[in-house]
Amino acid sequence: MAGRELFVWYRVRRERAHSARAAVVAMQRSLAAARPGLQARLLVRDEGETATWMETYSRLASSVTDGGGIDAETEAAIAAAARPIAALIEGARHVEAFDVVA
Repeated sequence: MAGRELFVWYRVRRERAHSARAAVVAMQRSLAAARPGLQARLLVRDEGETATWMETYSRLASSVTDGGGIDAETEAAIAAAARPIAALIEGARHVEAFDVVA
């Protein structure tokens, strides 16, 4: 795999976790269905009343000339798809991108 990967973290209160999980999983499935090769995961670190959630996004190369990774168009689509979950999280979504080097 090459290119960029996205890591998006935020906090979710315990009482909203069920609704937030359903919304995030549905969002990630929809994104993956619309964008071949997109791989999305949801990681959770339970910290009591709130938990830190991390969405990860990567994309496999679809051809020899396609280096894979998350391009600007896909990053924008992820951000747009996440707008409805804003009411279910505490604070902002923090987006970080890393280049794959090995």
